Order: sequence, then C-alpha cells, then structure tokens
Amino acid sequence: MNNFEFLSPTKIVFGKGTENRVGQEIKKCQAEKVLLHYGGGSIKRFGLYDRVVASLKESDIDFIELGGVKPNPRVSLVREGIKLCRERGVDFILAVGGGSVIDSAKAIGIGVPYDGDVWDFYTGKAEPQETIPVGVVLTIPAAGSEASPGSVLTNEDGWYKRAVNAEIMRPRFAILNPELTFTLPPYQTVCGASDIMAHVMERYFTPTRHVDFTDRLCESTLKTVIKNVPVVLDQPDNYDARAEIMWAGTIAHNDLLSTGRVGDWASHDIEHEISGIYDVAHGAGLAVVFPAWMKYVYRENRDKFVQFAVRVWNVDMDFEDPERTALAGIDQLKRFYKNVGLPTSLKDLGISDDRLEEMADKCTAGDTKTVGNFKRLGKQDVLNILKMAL
Repeated sequence: MNNFEFLSPTKIVFGKGTENRVGQEIKKCQAEKVLLHYGGGSIKRFGLYDRVVASLKESDIDFIELGGVKPNPRVSLVREGIKLCRERGVDFILAVGGGSVIDSAKAIGIGVPYDGDVWDFYTGKAEPQETIPVGVVLTIPAAGSEASPGSVLTNEDGWYKRAVNAEIMRPRFAILNPELTFTLPPYQTVCGASDIMAHVMERYFTPTRHVDFTDRLCESTLKTVIKNVPVVLDQPDNYDARAEIMWAGTIAHNDLLSTGRVGDWASHDIEHEISGIYDVAHGAGLAVVFPAWMKYVYRENRDKFVQFAVRVWNVDMDFEDPERTALAGIDQLKRFYKNVGLPTSLKDLGISDDRLEEMADKCTAGDTKTVGNFKRLGKQDVLNILKMAL
C-alpha cells in the first residue's frame, strides 16, 4: 500500500426532499449572487426547477440562470458562463443536473478568476489555483462529479475531450435525493451504472500490491450496482435500490477507493476520444471499451482478474486453469452490460473503423505519451484495443 492523504470535504445531504434545503445550504456559504446552471428541460418538466427556485427565494438568494448544458459539455457554453459570471458578479454556482452540468459548473468556477482561456486547464498549460465555489443538486448517479475534484469538457474545435483535476474543484455540498432519479429513462440509468462501475474498475485494476482492504471496498461497490440495476429497471420508483446506486456512484469517485493505490484510467482516456468525436453517452462508450481493454491487458496480472471473477461475479475457481477463470469474469461483465441494454461493441454504437487511427493518435498525443498504469499503452496498443472493440 502506498502513502496517501485523503480529504473529501464535500458535504453530502442525502435523502427524500433534500432539494428543498438548497437555499439554506447556499446561505451557509455566504453567497450573494448565484448562477443557477442546468441542462435541458427535464428539471422543469418534473418540477425540480420550481422547487429549487422556491428554496432560493425563501432564503433571499439572488440568482441568475444559464441552461443549455449538453451531454459531453462544451467549452463554448463554459466561456459564455464565465463571461456572464464576471459581468454579474456571481460568487457561487449551483449545478442542478448530472455530471455534465456539474463539470460545466466547475469549469466556469475555475475560469472566472483566471486571466487566460479556461481550455488551458484541460490541455495542461495551466493549473487551477482558485475557483468560485460550486454546490450540486444531483439528478443522475453516474459521473461522481458531485464529490470529485475533476471536470471533463469537450472542445468543438477539433472535438477533443479532456479532463482536469484539482482539489479546489470539489463541490462545497451535494444534495442527493434518490427520488429525483425515478424518471430517468432506462438507457440513461444503465449508462450511469456503467460509468459508476468504470470508476471503480479504474481503481481496482492497479499495479499497487497489498491493497486488499480497498479491493474489498471496490468489490462491494461493484456488487451493489450489479445487484440493484436490474431492480430499478424493473421497478423505476424503488427508492431503496435507487438510493444504493446513488450513494455507490458518489463513493466510486470521491477518491476513497483510490487510497493507497494507483489507478489505471486508460479506458477513460480511450473512451474520451470516442465520445469526443461521436458524442455518445460516456457510460455507453465505457461499456464497449472496458471488456476490450481487459482482454488486452489481463496477462499483466492474471491473478487480479481471477480475483475479480471470483469475488465480484461468483465465478467458480478453476484451479487447473486460472486463465479460464480470469476470462470468465470478463465475459460475465460483458454479459451484464448486454443484459441491461448497454452496447458491447463499437458497431452497436454505430461506429465503423474509419477513425480508429485518429482516436488512437489523439489519445496518445501522436504516440508521444502512454496511457494507463496497469499496462502502459502506446498508440498501437490503443489502436489494437479499439479494433478489438469493433
């Protein structure tokens, strides 16, 4: 186990009706002017917008609005938000939505006090030093951005999708009401579950040894999602199952499961090129990439994949052929994705092989860097994985 420091300062307000407390929580942050940031029309159709606005008004909080966040959020809207916040003196951002809205809010937050272009943070030209604080009302358990230090944006100029991480970007609070997820379409639900599982597996498949405690935490989180996704697909308003998934999504990405270990993150890097170009749901892309990545790298530490198969999927251990056990676990993951309605190939996503080379090139910056830590992958490795995912 490696040395580590762990601090997760985001206040979690969990449970039924908790969105009605948003005004009180912002008041505690001593904000004077709030940007209410959201996506499309769903928060208005289902009444959440009205409840949030009522709470803000009850707490005498002055606010302005910026909607229109798209999945795989765009840097163009972030730049618009930065300009608006500067002009109107905004000192707090409230994100009402899923990971895309939260990531966009975080980007606006770090962009307002910065003299350069916000995209500098996502290309590594600059590091965030300060931010406007962000609060969250979560509507989609998936990205884990409600308690993470990260943000992912897409730049329409070249369709690059990139991430930035900084501790100052963790939200001040996150309101999590599982009731807000009852109306999620099935496909959005399973894409979110795939994202949650990917966050856990990126940490689970580590080159770090002697991390059995966090291995067990990872395995429990995965098994919780695997158990409850079929339940909510059959019973969309099952509060208890929705609550399990929502809390698992937060824990999956608040870095508790990262303690003492190095994560991999190659599958995320590869998928960013897919959704950056084709604008597919991130969780859907991850469901395609992860099994292909697993089959490409599992021999780097076959025992880890045997453990994954036995502990997570309850595969019977084949002592005479451990490799068979390892591959059975990968097949079980792929079967789970298929059974809940997720794509399992690039073909399922409507993607052909005409831009695989471009994606591999972008992912590795023209083959000048590697991605991943479980096995370091160059351009040809990434291309091979994408071909396997076809």
